[in-house]
Amino acid sequence: MHFSTIKTIIFSLFFIIFFNGPTMADSQADTFQLPSPLPDWPPGGGFASGTIDLGGLLVRQVTTFSKIWATNGGGPDNLGATFYDPTSIPQGFSSLGSYAQPNNIPLFGHVHVAKDISNDPSNPTLKSPVDYTLVWSSESLDIEKDGEGYVWLPTAPEGYKAVGYVITGSSAKPAIDKVGCVRADFTDTPNATIGLEKEHSLNLDGLNVYGSVGGFRVQNESVGNLKGNLSNSMPNLNQIDALIQAYAPVIYFHPDEQYLPSSVDWFFQNGALLYHKGNESTPNLIEQNGSNLPQGGMNDDSYWLDLPLNGSSKDIVKKGDLQNASAYFHVKPVSGGLFTDIAIWVFYPFNGGARAKVGFINLSLGKLGEHVGDWEHVTLRVSNFNGELNSVFFSQHSWGKWVSASGLQYHTGNKPIVYSSLHGHASYPKPGCVLIGSGGVDIGVRDDTDKSDKVMDTGVGAVVVATEYLAGAVVEPLWLNYERKWGPKIDYDVEKEIKKMKRVMIGKLKKAFERFVESIPSEMLGEDGPTGPKVKESWSGDECV
Repeated sequence: MHFSTIKTIIFSLFFIIFFNGPTMADSQADTFQLPSPLPDWPPGGGFASGTIDLGGLLVRQVTTFSKIWATNGGGPDNLGATFYDPTSIPQGFSSLGSYAQPNNIPLFGHVHVAKDISNDPSNPTLKSPVDYTLVWSSESLDIEKDGEGYVWLPTAPEGYKAVGYVITGSSAKPAIDKVGCVRADFTDTPNATIGLEKEHSLNLDGLNVYGSVGGFRVQNESVGNLKGNLSNSMPNLNQIDALIQAYAPVIYFHPDEQYLPSSVDWFFQNGALLYHKGNESTPNLIEQNGSNLPQGGMNDDSYWLDLPLNGSSKDIVKKGDLQNASAYFHVKPVSGGLFTDIAIWVFYPFNGGARAKVGFINLSLGKLGEHVGDWEHVTLRVSNFNGELNSVFFSQHSWGKWVSASGLQYHTGNKPIVYSSLHGHASYPKPGCVLIGSGGVDIGVRDDTDKSDKVMDTGVGAVVVATEYLAGAVVEPLWLNYERKWGPKIDYDVEKEIKKMKRVMIGKLKKAFERFVESIPSEMLGEDGPTGPKVKESWSGDECV
């Protein structure tokens, strides 16, 4: 090849890279995809059909975007956030808003687009806004940014509601037909408990950009949520089974974990006891199907479960039965049926004692944290438009967090990995050590997670225990409606336990430990059995964080 030709090629490549290559803000825009293609879902209904008919309003998801504006600093990893408009909107559909997410994670999100198919000109399901109100701008924001950004709230016609904001790169109002407003009866109020990973969120002087499920919100302003149609969008039993096979998580237990899960049946078969207040001396063995458990009622400390009385049997049951353990699946609609939540409950016969880190010292907290019966769960959130896994909720003691599908580790195919913490069984998306109640200092209760050969595939032997929206399709096991405690309440001298630990500390460590004790979660102070899954707030509502 002639030298002048080579120079021409090199110059051309340089020109393309220099003038058309990714900017700092664009460099994060690699789109995330699940590790494996989505399966062909079993047929039936409107689940995973690509569109959802809300009853005169046809809705789709759009996942292709063009960049409108970005910050190049602040927030997670000091990389800022990028704001987008949807592209490739199907003909006849209208965008319902813009999209945003932090720059430290791959692009993974969606915008709803909608089309009026009501054939009712006097009362259509979709209308253009009548105006826009500027609710936020970056002009006074002291941060590295690509130009200026402006956030607009569509002014909906009477009887209609905006369900998204519009972002622009100039102070000129957006075009009236830029987005659509939805008839109010197709909306509900925003979900205030939506779980978002704090390490993947950004607050820009009142503009909050979320990383786990994407999108953004302006402080003191609100837009509505679309309200779905359960009959046109939720999965049937065959589709639920396919979702479980595709996404059921694999749980890794810590190498030192002694207290592993079991099936509820195994717990009953191996001598679990039912106690009744006033007759504590004569507990009853529990029938294999739980038929002698009190049903319904309320948790008034009148009944509780406990381990076998025999010492050797008690020790065996405490350790669980990992080989034959079962996971219990509760399937329910969220966002009115635009998404499906699959809560996966795992039972442990015993929760081990907590451990703490105080400076350079690691110590056992004795009985603190121990209790009989432990119910833990993770929740899969699946899009009803295409059946794609959107995010996973990891329960962690009395709280938890959502993690986007783009932030998960995967075992095989699209099955997420869950790490169960040593003794406490809290769920985490990554291995390591989390200090609870640390307050930013090197002191706290240790939640240690790691891989080991102790593994549970929750899809093996999966048991679907509840699908309320499919009336009568699933018979709930009797134990699910036992709403009392799965372990006894045992009072002991907490102060005495703490004094034992303080003896090994001196000086500043002792004072730091005293402050730390005040922040220990109440569930670790004293021994008190938990209630079952159906009593948890998240059973009938959204996951609270």
